[in-house]
Amino acid sequence: MNKRTKWSYCIGATGRDAAYCLVSMFILTYIQYTVKLTVTQFSVITACMVLCMIWDAVNDLLMSAIIENCKFKSGKFRPFILYGAILNAVVITMMFCIRPEGWAFVAFFCITYLLWGMTYTINDIAYWGLLPSLSSDIRQREDLVSTMGIFVCIGQFAVAGIVPVVIAGNAVNAFRNIALIVSFGFIAFQVLTYWGVTENQRTTSQENVSLKSMAKILFRNDQLCTIGISYILFCVGQQLLLLLAVNFFYFEFGYSKAGDLITFFTVMYGLGTLAAQFIYPTLAKKFTRKNILTVCMILLAAGYLLLLAYGYILPKNVILINALGFVIFLCQGIINLAMIVMVNNTIEYDELKNGERHDSIISAIRSFASKLSGALNQGCASLILIFSGIYAVSQNISDLEVKVGNGTILSDQALKLADEFTANVAPNQTLILRLGMVFVPLVVMLIAFIITVKKYKIDEKEYQRICSMLKS
Repeated sequence: MNKRTKWSYCIGATGRDAAYCLVSMFILTYIQYTVKLTVTQFSVITACMVLCMIWDAVNDLLMSAIIENCKFKSGKFRPFILYGAILNAVVITMMFCIRPEGWAFVAFFCITYLLWGMTYTINDIAYWGLLPSLSSDIRQREDLVSTMGIFVCIGQFAVAGIVPVVIAGNAVNAFRNIALIVSFGFIAFQVLTYWGVTENQRTTSQENVSLKSMAKILFRNDQLCTIGISYILFCVGQQLLLLLAVNFFYFEFGYSKAGDLITFFTVMYGLGTLAAQFIYPTLAKKFTRKNILTVCMILLAAGYLLLLAYGYILPKNVILINALGFVIFLCQGIINLAMIVMVNNTIEYDELKNGERHDSIISAIRSFASKLSGALNQGCASLILIFSGIYAVSQNISDLEVKVGNGTILSDQALKLADEFTANVAPNQTLILRLGMVFVPLVVMLIAFIITVKKYKIDEKEYQRICSMLKS
């Protein structure tokens, strides 16, 4: 793996993760605070998002089979990386720039959200499928994952840090402009990956992969099934906090003041996740993954429990909540990196057992887990917002944002009225929101941790043995 390939691959993650972050993290906020919908219409959109993401999770596996069977002159993965980025950028632009009303918006959004997931899958499966094919050396692979993770953080932070600051009081226009910038960046960074990466020729199965054979490849790999289930549960836990954090800050601190506070919290997300990229390679050299996971899970549980007590038992202090956020995001970042390596290590495990190598199919489990957990998260987050009554209050703010976009009222007027709405929310409503944001994720991630340490057997020594056997 030459330096040009390494850096072109890693830097390319910036644009694609910025684009994914915009939709995955903020599409619910965009709908909730810029589109006037009834509870029924919002529920239909939520159900559609869940169904689309479940289909998209299945589509990840189908796409992996398509990539596995294709052999282009320009490479096995690179064409899908480029064309997937272009198509997805077009869909993102449509999603935030075209604004029908009422049921017309519901129909339009359901179609574009389906297209968004399918087009992103084209790029995502190819991009992650390329990673394990670049190197089988465990140190190079961990270095590649960590370096790429740095640029993932940069892309995510660029969106997650800016959006909360600029949307309050001008949300309609702000989301439109950000979508255009992010879409262009997605294409530009993936063009860099397309031209900069040199794919290695790897030995794969000579026969085309059918749906039946793909299912056989996945289910015969007991270690892949184990880490796949764990990763799905872990993704459910780590994503739910971020999905509901915007509403948490709006209703704890006020709509007009929350933007800066959300950005500070997002800085902790960026710093914590970024720190994980630098820390993990060092930890991996000195400690086993099992020990790393154990310590991180203990710290993660402590962070979530303290966050649950924030404002009730603990003082309502900005520094404290950001410190808790940093610890939580650092531990989640380290666990995420360890699990990605664990998923990729099942490729050689399967190759040794069955004499076949299927990089794209097995790597698709990471994306499958992310999409399936995303479906569960969107559904859960929407139910929490509806059940707590937070959604009904937020629709009053949405009406104000639409009026600002139409020029009916000024931004300052809208912010003042919005603060009145958030200040009058009942304490039990914010408590339900807090429990959904903190308690549910913690329980799910604890289950994922238990499954991993009990059932996953490919530790560092076993992986080295597998690689030695494959070379001999």
